[in-house]
Amino acid sequence: MKRTMTQSSTALSHTLLAAANALGEVESGRSLTDALARLRPDVRPGAQALAFYAMRHWGRASALRALLVERAPSHPVLLGLLGLSLCLLDVALQDEPHDPDAPSYTPHTLVDQSVSAAQSDRSLTPFKGLVNAVLRRFQRERAALLARLASDDAARYNHPAWWVAALRRDYPGQWEQLLEVDNAHPPLTLRVNTRRATRSQVTQAFADAGIYCADAGESGLVVLDPRPIASLPGYDLGWWSVQDAGAQLAAPLLDPKPGMRVLDACAAPGGKTAHLLELADVELTALDVDAQRLDRVGQNLARLGLMRKEVRLVVADAARPHAWWDGRGFDAVLADVPCTASGIVRRHPDIRWLRKPSDVGHTVRLQRQILDALWSVVAPGGKLLLVTCSIFPEEGEMQAKWFLSRHHEAVRLTAPGQLLPCASGPLDPAGHDGFFYALFSRPAAGQAPA
Repeated sequence: MKRTMTQSSTALSHTLLAAANALGEVESGRSLTDALARLRPDVRPGAQALAFYAMRHWGRASALRALLVERAPSHPVLLGLLGLSLCLLDVALQDEPHDPDAPSYTPHTLVDQSVSAAQSDRSLTPFKGLVNAVLRRFQRERAALLARLASDDAARYNHPAWWVAALRRDYPGQWEQLLEVDNAHPPLTLRVNTRRATRSQVTQAFADAGIYCADAGESGLVVLDPRPIASLPGYDLGWWSVQDAGAQLAAPLLDPKPGMRVLDACAAPGGKTAHLLELADVELTALDVDAQRLDRVGQNLARLGLMRKEVRLVVADAARPHAWWDGRGFDAVLADVPCTASGIVRRHPDIRWLRKPSDVGHTVRLQRQILDALWSVVAPGGKLLLVTCSIFPEEGEMQAKWFLSRHHEAVRLTAPGQLLPCASGPLDPAGHDGFFYALFSRPAAGQAPA
């Protein structure tokens, strides 16, 4: 039997409109995360759930919208509302939804409240008849419309066609699995701050609150029944941070030791910065070009009890060391360089719709500028770790090979290389995101390159 939501009609129309506004921001090329942050707190949780679900099915929803509205008005919120309503109505018309995370309403409720949402917004009121007509036509012609999308890769896999083609080319035996993982709901994975708590202590505190976890990696936990972050035990005490299991590999690869000079060159949001400081009493400089994001890094470090005089937060461009470097080499440099973020799509489902094919080449050029600059600040005997949250080889293995061809003295050390996102694996019982890791060392003074 189809499960139905108990949300009141009035509340549903408000939630639909709020989610449509956020989706309209994505249609205009802006971040869903930023759009949701601007919503009223009382509607944000519900709107976020709907918007995230829609983004994971936006290829199909957009293709249906294009079939049903040949000349759609250039109104981003209207496009967001139509896409969202079609996405939810598609689920409502199934005998049994295959996706357990799918919001579920009756078809009548969805059509009625989508029209009400349009009517409640002055700029959408002229289009309420269009919304009603589109949804009722989809109810009548769903099977025939879906049949017309059978050969549409974007509709079938809910990724842009160029993205599907790229994965099919680069991962001929895994591309469909990678697309499937992207569309799955991600786990809530934490990293225990071993300066303040043990993993068993955190696990017990969660169990006492009726929340159960599974171990992941060296110091991670997967929360099996996710809750709002700030409501989890130990948040205010700084016992843990939210960090994907794949990202938890970065700091240990640099093997920080007490007294080392360490640079986190693209630090925000600060999860890897904190991990470095949890592992050893290092002298750490955290750079980021965005002052607001760097301020949040400082807030997180303060919550975790990791801010001390040996930690410097510097607003600066990593590619321009003359503006921030004091001339003393760093023993370890973490270069978590900007990328397309193609490896974290299950966590940020709007990314796939915001990216363009040309973005890959742009990030590759930017990464090379940053890596060239950062290699110059690595001390003799020091290490540089290249990290990207991407699965595109141009931003991973190809970039590592370019680096070695340009810096002949660099020695490549053991590191995971390309870590593909997966639904379950040795790092994390609930899966992990996609990352690339390459570790390089600069020979010590008087030592010939290997």
